[in-house]
Amino acid sequence: MDFHANQGKEVVIQSGGRAYARHAIATHFVQPGESYLALIRRYVKPIYQPGDILASSEKVIALCQGRVVTEEQVRPGLLARLLARFVHRTPAGPGMGLPLKMQFAINLCGRRRVLWAALRAGFDKLRGVHGTFYRLLDGEVRGLDGFYGEDIPEYAHIGIRTPSQPDQVCDEVFRKTGVSMMIVDANDLNVELLGRSQSLQAWEPSRLLDLVADNPAGQDRQLTPFILIREV
Repeated sequence: MDFHANQGKEVVIQSGGRAYARHAIATHFVQPGESYLALIRRYVKPIYQPGDILASSEKVIALCQGRVVTEEQVRPGLLARLLARFVHRTPAGPGMGLPLKMQFAINLCGRRRVLWAALRAGFDKLRGVHGTFYRLLDGEVRGLDGFYGEDIPEYAHIGIRTPSQPDQVCDEVFRKTGVSMMIVDANDLNVELLGRSQSLQAWEPSRLLDLVADNPAGQDRQLTPFILIREV
């Protein structure tokens, strides 16, 4: 098969003295409540070989699990709108600079905890320390996608939470399809390993992340939530 990379990404990379080819697998636009097992059987299994690794975006797994919140469920209050004004926007997007996302954080963690995190973040920023706000709050705050339609208009009015039990999801995929999978939260700034199947436990997390460090799936409307990785 011919391996395909998204624009600006390399098909073959070097990692740990070995070469790996990455194939961006295009799918239809996945809707909430679809089956990730059905997606993998349809798009991945026909080209998967033993020894391959599948990197799945956390977003497609969360959508399949129905981990979605709507604007109607998250109505920004005065505090959310105020705090959002002080959030620095990164190249990866506005993040908590969106009042809807800030209100999600308040609903999830409570007003006092969010205020304390915001104050600590302000002081740390003066010392050149960044990321304090997210470190002091639940990991779901950092991982919330959506409520932003510049790249993907369909996500303008919904928020997509982090997947539930990502390790168990990867184990289920391996048990039912034979595909060794990891779930990653990636953007053009960094990548985080959320889960992996037991079949990948021999791999150091840093080695797995190195295979997708450049975010080969992209973060625009590429419709390539799955990356097949094969040693060449």
